[in-house]
Order: sequence, then structure tokens, then C-alpha cells
Amino acid sequence: MKKTIAVLLCALLLVAVPAQAQQEEATVIRAGALFDAVSGRLQQDMTIVVRAGRITEVGRDIAVPEGARVIDLSDATVLPGLIDLHTHLMSSHTRLGAHRGEFLFQYPERAVLLGSVHARQTLMAGFTTVRDVGAPGSSALALRDAIAEGIVTGPRIIAGIGLGTTGSHCDRTTGLRPGTGDFDAFRRYVFDGPDEARAAVRRAVRDGADVIKICATAGVLSMTDEIGPTQMTVAELEAVVETATMLNRRVVAHAHGLEGIRNAVRAGVHTIDHVSVLDDSVLREMRQRGTFIVPTMMAFTEVMKRIDDLPPGPARKADAIRPLVRESHRRAFRTNVQVAFGTDAGVAEHGKNAEEFGLMVDAGLTPVRALLSATRVAADALGRLDDLGTIEVGKRADIIAVPGNPLDDIRVMERVNFVMKDGHVYRD
Repeated sequence: MKKTIAVLLCALLLVAVPAQAQQEEATVIRAGALFDAVSGRLQQDMTIVVRAGRITEVGRDIAVPEGARVIDLSDATVLPGLIDLHTHLMSSHTRLGAHRGEFLFQYPERAVLLGSVHARQTLMAGFTTVRDVGAPGSSALALRDAIAEGIVTGPRIIAGIGLGTTGSHCDRTTGLRPGTGDFDAFRRYVFDGPDEARAAVRRAVRDGADVIKICATAGVLSMTDEIGPTQMTVAELEAVVETATMLNRRVVAHAHGLEGIRNAVRAGVHTIDHVSVLDDSVLREMRQRGTFIVPTMMAFTEVMKRIDDLPPGPARKADAIRPLVRESHRRAFRTNVQVAFGTDAGVAEHGKNAEEFGLMVDAGLTPVRALLSATRVAADALGRLDDLGTIEVGKRADIIAVPGNPLDDIRVMERVNFVMKDGHVYRD
């Protein structure tokens, strides 16, 4: 009997050792140029060693470990995997003019199926992490988990749940005729007053939110509200931030109008997205408090391009805000406010996320700051700088490559030809 057990143990060890060895096998990347997102400079002729999904060595003249797989990117520029802080993977830019009430006649599972297609497109464009800040029901949470489990191919998802006051941009029933149906299920995170705001944050965290999104002002594409006024009181904003912070969640604010942006800054919101109307005083407060802005320039470009297809309310708001947005973004880029990358993909086209770089540079942001916005700065905005955003020892092996030099021509970022996430090569 003892002999039989010993034989079985030997057999198990023989099976286990190759599997362990395979897990520890190294992948070596030869980089002709490496964008160092710590210094903001290009480093020439660098070598990166990856083991078990993590970066274990970075430098010059590194010996290739025995048996390592070598990937030759000596004619390319290698960068950290990109991060998009404002996406809607479950939405399609082709439905830009559709009424938000279409969720009433679509099966909820459709959103996840659509999102899985967009997720793959996004990963292949070099974006290894995204923050999804608004999706039907629990679809973003389901897609997040499916990607993490390897069921679906896509970027790492930081999933947000949107909260807002009655009739706000985050109230999905805004603009629908009263009596059309029972909307209670769609108003799960709608609140009025600080106490209800705290409860809504707790519900969102209980239901699986990685990040809390709030609607501080109206949206351009919402049907009935005005673009300028704030939609949350300062007390409500402070209650959301206080509760989210207590539960170790960050807060992102959708905000267009100046008053709503200023209130969000003073309440301690971490990132403010869209930022259509800015002045010098609010930018000064942002710098003092360390607030991040996410301009989402692609979304504005797409809306303006298709303004004739929009319903009357959104079209009117888009036209009114048109002259303000570009100047506000230019004003911000002239300062040292922390600019983080986001596209509003879903309003903009999925898989084309890197077009945001060109828009940012055209508006005055330097190529270095544009690249940092989608790497180190975006990771910092997520609170994930220990794990993401730079190619350093110990961090996740999220690595991409582009032909040419993005500091000379930022639009080479639209031609990603190598993608690695967690040490797995998805595009080569």
C-alpha cells in the first residue's frame, strides 16, 4: 500500500513540476525605445523581463534567462498599457441620437454581449485598463468579472455605478412620460438629500461598484435638463464623497457647468469629467486640492459632428456649449492641473480611443503630458499607481508598442501593433 502511495505521489510531482516551470518561464521584450512614464522621457535599447504576469527586470544589458521567449520590438516604441478613465462599453456611438428610454424594450443581456465586442476592440487598441462609468443594470459588473475570469477578452474594468438626484442626468427615467411604466427598478441609485445620498453610495458598493459616479450637472445628451445649473447641493456632494472615502471608493463627477464643477472640487471629488466650462479660479482650486480633470474631447467632437441627428433638446445644448468647451480645455492645458485621459467611448467610437491624444495635443497639451495622462497620471487618479501606469519592477506586465516616435508624431498612438496584458500577449 505504501509503495502504491509513493508511486502516485511521484506521478503527481512529475505532472506538477513542468506546470510550475512553465508558469515561471520568462518573456523578454527587446524595446528599441521605451517611454518612461516616471521621467516622461524615451529610453533607448531597453530590455523588459516578465514572469508570472509581472515585470521583474527593466534596463539595459540584461541577460536573457535560459528558455525565455524573446519578443523583438527593437523597431518600435514600447509604452505602459494605456488607461481610459471614461468609457461606456455597453453603449454604441451609432445610437448617439437614440432616446435613453430604449432600455425599456431591450433585454438586459444584450448590453453585456455588446460590451464584450467593444471590450475586445478597446484592448486591441492598446487600452489594458478602463473605467466604465455608466451601464444598464449590472452589465458592467458582469463584464468586469467575465474578463477577470478569462471568459471574455478585454481590458481590466474598473466598474462604476452612477448616482444622481431626481430628474438629473443620472436618473435614467428623466425625460420619459410619467405613467409609461413602473420605473422603481431603474431608480435604485436616485436620491434627494445628504442622508439618501449616503444610502445610495452604500447600495452601490454593496452591489459591486469599484468607483462611484455622480452627476453634478446635466448632460448634453439628456433630454430635458439644462446644461448650466448644478444638479446636486454641496451637502449632497460632501455626503457622497465622505461615504465613498469611508468605504475605500473614489468618486468621479460628470460635470459641464462651472458651478457644478466648483462644488465638486470643493467637496473633494477625485476626478471631474468633461469640464466644459472652466475659469482661472476653479483651475487654481483644482491645483491646490490635487483634483484630476478628464476632458473627453472625442465625445464633444462626435456630438458636434452629428448635431443634426440629435433630438431638439440635446442639439440645442450642444450648440450652446460648443464655443466654451475648446477654450476651457485650452485654458486647463496651459496650467499644471492634473490632466487624465478619457474618451467617453460609447458616445465616441470604441477602438478609436487613441484619437483623443491628437485632439489633446492640437489643443495645446504637450505630447509628453498627453502620454502621461493615459499612463502614470491615469493610474494615480485610480489610486492604482502601485500596480499600473508605468513599466517598473513589480508592476503588472501591461505593455504595448507603436511604430515610430509618439513624441514626434502623437498620432502613431492610433497604430498600436503589440498588446500585452498581465503578461499575456493579445496582439503581436
